[in-house]
Amino acid sequence: TLWNHKDPILKERMFGLTNSEGNHGEDCKELYYYLDNTPTHSYMRMLYKYPQAEFPYDKLVHENRERTKTEPEYELLDTGIFNDNRYFDVYIEYAKIDSTDIMIRINVINRGADTAELTVMPTLWFRNQWSFDPDIMKPNIRLSVNEHGQYIYADHPQIGRYHLYFNPSSEILFTENETNQEKLFGVLNPHPYVKDAFHDVIVNGKTSLLRDKTNGTKAAIVYRLKLKGFEKEEIHLRLSNAEVTGAPLEKPLIIFEQRFLESNEFGKCIAPVNADPDLAHIMRQAISGLLWTKQFYYYEINEWLIGDKGYLPPPPERFLGRNNDWKFLSNRDIILMPDKWEYPWYAAWDLAFHCIPAAFVDPFFAKHQMILLLREWYMNPMGQLPAYEWNFSDVNPPVHAWASLNIYRIEKTVHGRADVDFLKRVFQKLLINFTWWVNRKDKDGNNIFGGGFLGLDNIGVINRNEIPEGYTLEQVDGTSWMAMYALNMLDIALEIAKTDRTFEDVATKFYEHFVHISASLNEDRLWHKEDDFFYDALVNPQGRLFPIQVRSIVGLSVLFGVSVIPGETMSTLKDFKRRTDWFKNYRKKHHRYLPNEERKEDNAILLSIINKEKLEKILRTMLDENEFLAPGGIRSLSKYHQRHPRHYSHAGKNYDISYDPAESTTDMFGGNSNWRGPVWLPINYLLIKSLKKYHQFYGDSFELEYPTGSGNWLNLGEISHELAQRVISIFRKDAMGHRPVHRDHAEFYSRPENRDLILFYEYFHGDNSRGIGATHQTGWTALVAELINEYAWEWE
Repeated sequence: TLWNHKDPILKERMFGLTNSEGNHGEDCKELYYYLDNTPTHSYMRMLYKYPQAEFPYDKLVHENRERTKTEPEYELLDTGIFNDNRYFDVYIEYAKIDSTDIMIRINVINRGADTAELTVMPTLWFRNQWSFDPDIMKPNIRLSVNEHGQYIYADHPQIGRYHLYFNPSSEILFTENETNQEKLFGVLNPHPYVKDAFHDVIVNGKTSLLRDKTNGTKAAIVYRLKLKGFEKEEIHLRLSNAEVTGAPLEKPLIIFEQRFLESNEFGKCIAPVNADPDLAHIMRQAISGLLWTKQFYYYEINEWLIGDKGYLPPPPERFLGRNNDWKFLSNRDIILMPDKWEYPWYAAWDLAFHCIPAAFVDPFFAKHQMILLLREWYMNPMGQLPAYEWNFSDVNPPVHAWASLNIYRIEKTVHGRADVDFLKRVFQKLLINFTWWVNRKDKDGNNIFGGGFLGLDNIGVINRNEIPEGYTLEQVDGTSWMAMYALNMLDIALEIAKTDRTFEDVATKFYEHFVHISASLNEDRLWHKEDDFFYDALVNPQGRLFPIQVRSIVGLSVLFGVSVIPGETMSTLKDFKRRTDWFKNYRKKHHRYLPNEERKEDNAILLSIINKEKLEKILRTMLDENEFLAPGGIRSLSKYHQRHPRHYSHAGKNYDISYDPAESTTDMFGGNSNWRGPVWLPINYLLIKSLKKYHQFYGDSFELEYPTGSGNWLNLGEISHELAQRVISIFRKDAMGHRPVHRDHAEFYSRPENRDLILFYEYFHGDNSRGIGATHQTGWTALVAELINEYAWEWE
């Protein structure tokens, strides 16, 4: 907790705007950076930048609320509050002596030239459960003293006793971590010791309020600092479950130096040997941010519906509200969050992408996350995976077989362990989920799948979750995701079958699924011959099909469904070969479509949704800088629509879509993310890996112009590398020392203390690569670390 002696409130948590306050939806308006972390959290370091002038809370709310969707967001750096370096850098570090004995160091630096005051309050508290459940015993934090000075000990009925040791301070405050009922609801508090009492003491000067209180469930050690210009102050603490007999803070630098060196060694181990310092630095911060986003998530639907013990029951409408049919869901776990500045939340497909870079540094935890999501207290008994907290019944793209397979491959390649048992565990649950998709999202049984907006927010002209009554939407991406799903399951089954031949049967099943799905996608219902592109189609009650001619990643999603089966696998798994040969001959006999299947001299087989002819046509469009190819990768919507917007009308309503390279200009799905032009890391990652898979089969026999029309011919492997370079360049220093991600605030990030700080945004401007959306979406944006690992040699 911090106070700069100017703010009207203590700085106890990050400040952000709600959907109604931000002109582009909810957003955190703070400056903080995750600098270091290890998988065991043996060493962690972050930086928070705190202005010395009054924090502009009201100005940020007012300016953003007044701005229109077409105007940029008003950021903290835009307020001028960091001019002349009038701010504090507050570094927070954790270094473990062991798993339950942790050193804490707070370094405060006055970056300005003038003397400035800062109150720093390391705070220890218990999560309040006792107020909501009379059966829970209330924990307690008390002040004590020994020959080395004052310290705090905290007793909890389950975790036992912990001790907090600290440098001598001006005072120690205690209160209860309980809601201020009077302030919020006008109800008299049973006692004055409420959770915001520290604010009254420190900011409002009510020094007598907590003077005699020496215990509670929330405690703070108060350090009142007065730092001269450029001066630095250091505070040490130690949290341990054992009582330290000697001087608890003796020689604290030793453990910090040791853990920092270990963290450096870890950073060197994960960075490619030929990566230059800037690339290694980007990789380290991306991984650090990913690991910092672990957060406790606790949500039991049945408990939420019934309400808390000893309180009035919730309104009956709650039983009819969102998630009421997920009564079985009981989540109480540590999860990799997309972004942790607000309340904890997860999204099923976000988490799948998080686990790819996580597998690179901590495959055990990555596997744990995938298994967790498929467990019975997460997965619906019918087989659906929970999408996200605000509506578990929505549908995210089924990328979990892909993620599981890649976690397995990364662990096998990087760490030398082939965990086939992990594949078996997830395969059984994924089989249930696949069946749910087939039964629920292909209701006509024609192997063309829906799914709604599929996590892509405003990618469509209309809300794809609200199709007009009597109409159906045939989705290219829903169908492509399912074809990819079938191929991933096929690949997993074949991998397991190498050591367990009983999986050959189910491998055949998914081969046949893939054939059926790709056949439906290639019946030219969704392929537009004039445009050489795939489009979604709206089907009216009479069965007439209306293509929605929007060139977006929806049409590029057909590239995801590709796999190469080595010739060795085909010769080893003879039963699988015999069954698939029979199936192909059967379809040929009855003149039915077969998917693109090509064979090399070594009997390696390429399976892909589209044939080579369509692949070439789609890639020509994708690699055109006037269409999808952006400085930072592949856009989510073609730039073609900048001059050629699409307009549709139905039932008296008008719908429009045009190229929108930055923040969303529509309120669809909250308006705080945009898939109408910007660059998104997860889609780019999938495209890069798909091109690499195609190249694995075609080699130098398949070349294309890159960019389209440039006369520069490259094979698909080289194009994959070039796209990876573009994505990595978003974060990389240019010739002027500026990073495109920080384009709008280049001056601030040119200052010596800031030039190595990097923010990993949710998505990026389609024309200039500046960061947009959540500033710490290090979850799937951390995929850049894995790209650096694979493509660092490009900068030799």
